Amino acid sequence: MRFCIVGAGFSGAIIARHLSEKGHKVLLLDERTHIAGNCHTERDEATGVMVHRYGPHIFHTADQRAWDYIQQFGTFQPYINRVKAISQGRMYTLPVNLLTINQFFNTTMSPKEARAFIEEKADTSIKEPKNFEEQALSMIGPELYKAFFYGYTRKQWGLEPTELPASILKRLPLRFNYDDNYFNHPYQGMPEEGYSAIVENILKSENIEIRLNTKFEDLSEEFQHVFYTGPIDRYFDFRLGRLGYRTLDFERIDSDGDYQGAAVINYCDQDVPFTRISEHKHFAPWEADSLKKTVSFREYSRLAEPKDVPYYPIRLANEKTMLDNYISLARDTKGVSFLGRLGTYRYLDMDVTISEALKACDQIDELLAADTPLPAFFIDPS
Repeated sequence: MRFCIVGAGFSGAIIARHLSEKGHKVLLLDERTHIAGNCHTERDEATGVMVHRYGPHIFHTADQRAWDYIQQFGTFQPYINRVKAISQGRMYTLPVNLLTINQFFNTTMSPKEARAFIEEKADTSIKEPKNFEEQALSMIGPELYKAFFYGYTRKQWGLEPTELPASILKRLPLRFNYDDNYFNHPYQGMPEEGYSAIVENILKSENIEIRLNTKFEDLSEEFQHVFYTGPIDRYFDFRLGRLGYRTLDFERIDSDGDYQGAAVINYCDQDVPFTRISEHKHFAPWEADSLKKTVSFREYSRLAEPKDVPYYPIRLANEKTMLDNYISLARDTKGVSFLGRLGTYRYLDMDVTISEALKACDQIDELLAADTPLPAFFIDPS
């Protein structure tokens, strides 16, 4: 018998590689026609641009182990994500930093002055923010919140910010200098040949059989154990109901030369139906100048329908009971482990997905050596 891994994204690929190196036979399958999941990249035939087919993915992490691991399988070029934003007809830089503050309020404040200014704007009565809006008001005050986050967040999530957890905004920095690096992590980069090439190299093993365009539900073979990285509710045939996801629609824009001069521009106003435009040649600045044509994509966010690609777990408060029941059902089911963003129904950045998969490998080794059944979850998804 052999192991089955459902989903050829980073979680599935890392588990497959690890098991294969331990001498185990692995069947890795994915219902799509390509590997790498939502991180899939490929050369665009019309422009030669390396396109992120399911939206931009920038690798950033503070986890040395994840950084060292992924670099074994491809060359990473330095890349700093510098996001621009249009609000009320004016262009700004994100995340909110000293330039943003001075631009928005038409001032020339020093770091010390700006910090004191924002502290006066912030709602100090909010000691423990209970939702996204309270987090924003307690951090930056009403003006910056309304300009950059309120409309964008409503478009991205289809919900009022008061219905979203404060943790979403906590991920974004607030700076009182002119640093416009979107991330704080010490390790940041972009794979020279794209993410699909990285995953392809991870999966180079004689012990791994890859089947694409294949649904797990159509298999009849028995396995020693199944590692499932698809939606947890789908594994159980949605018997307890469907968990909520957001999905994205992309509108392609072809152009000569340079379309917008930046990799990402957010459109913050509610009356603009899309959330952002991404110009993909700028994700590879080492080759951008050599490309005569360019391709960009407008992104539209909406609630996922049954046949859509799920992107972001919504995790609404009124879904918690359903999620808890699926987690209990999973723990009562033998022979399967759930991993990754969809398997654990959690909003995970790429580096966290990789880190958790590597930690799962550690547990797998210990449990197999002790002839102990593998758990439904390697990390608590609650």
